[in-house]
Amino acid sequence: MNLDKLKEQLQTEVDTAFLYESIAAIQNDNNLSMVLLGLAGIEKGHANQMLQKVRTFESDYKMPSESTRAKMQLKAGKYFGYSSIISSLSSTEREMAEIAIKDKKAKGIKASGFEHNHLNIIESVAHNEAFNVSGGLLSKFESRHKSVGGNALRAAVLGANDGLVSNMSLVMGVAGAAVSNNTILLTGIAGLLAGAISMALGEWLSVQSSRELNQRQIDLEMEELEASPEDEKKELVLLYQAKGMNLEEAQKLAEKAFENPDTAMDAIITEELGIDKEELGGSAWEAAIASFILFSIGAIIPLYPFIFIRGENAILLSLGSCVIGLFCIGAAITLLTGKSVWFSGFRQVLFGLAAAAVTYGIGSLIGVSLAG
Repeated sequence: MNLDKLKEQLQTEVDTAFLYESIAAIQNDNNLSMVLLGLAGIEKGHANQMLQKVRTFESDYKMPSESTRAKMQLKAGKYFGYSSIISSLSSTEREMAEIAIKDKKAKGIKASGFEHNHLNIIESVAHNEAFNVSGGLLSKFESRHKSVGGNALRAAVLGANDGLVSNMSLVMGVAGAAVSNNTILLTGIAGLLAGAISMALGEWLSVQSSRELNQRQIDLEMEELEASPEDEKKELVLLYQAKGMNLEEAQKLAEKAFENPDTAMDAIITEELGIDKEELGGSAWEAAIASFILFSIGAIIPLYPFIFIRGENAILLSLGSCVIGLFCIGAAITLLTGKSVWFSGFRQVLFGLAAAAVTYGIGSLIGVSLAG
């Protein structure tokens, strides 16, 4: 690493410690103030380590003061709220994590740093109601707290909706072109299979990537626990404090967790990473199969009438079945939104029929054009 890069990182550590200390000084909650001061102390330790690296190039180099940029951030926070500073610190911690991980990979050594855990602590501080920052910060991290049940229901409803609306639009478009019944069936089946396979593959990739990422995070935590157990314990204490515990309670709980390596690792995985060690994000194959089935169920609704009847009657039965299906999906969405069943159901019907009308009209124009 070149000297300019080392100096830049040193300045970042100094500025981060300065901002942590400054925000801690204005806190009304002593517990949160201690958490922020604890983070500031860790950053100062990092700054001292970085200074020693710089001094291998320049032996008389002195510890820099906080930058003008950091001072301006603090002044701006007094007028516009400190959420912008917390957001900036979160971004800085994330960047430090990426740098630390890349450095470990490049050197081929076990991890000894603990930078990447600080973001979790800052997020916990941000969620603590005692933290007196301006509004808008909490929403940045809201995605970390979605329930598994809510996500599963959401995936089921949206999967069926995608299948129904996409295949209804496809079938109506082809029907509008006045093609044969067999052509409509062939097109609808092709749309069902293509959409279902695409959804299944996308869901498999999403869940599998999530599992691999979670496992990678766990592996890194295991390396850091082995290399720096005391540092990990300190950060677990800070994390407990950030969630509202006082120092004594946080220390007792952390000491209990660190009685043996297994419970220590479980506590770190649960508290710092928010990962269910047993699930690791769920089964990729189960998610893929469920997506395939749910999409297919939705996609078969506009298609099945053309198996039994032909012409206008098949189109009308298809539309009627789609109206019922869309209303049921809209009603199911209210389990997530809390809206009125009737409002959500009829809104879904309106949007779905609008899509079908557009594709049917386009199909009719194409059919007339080809016939002419």
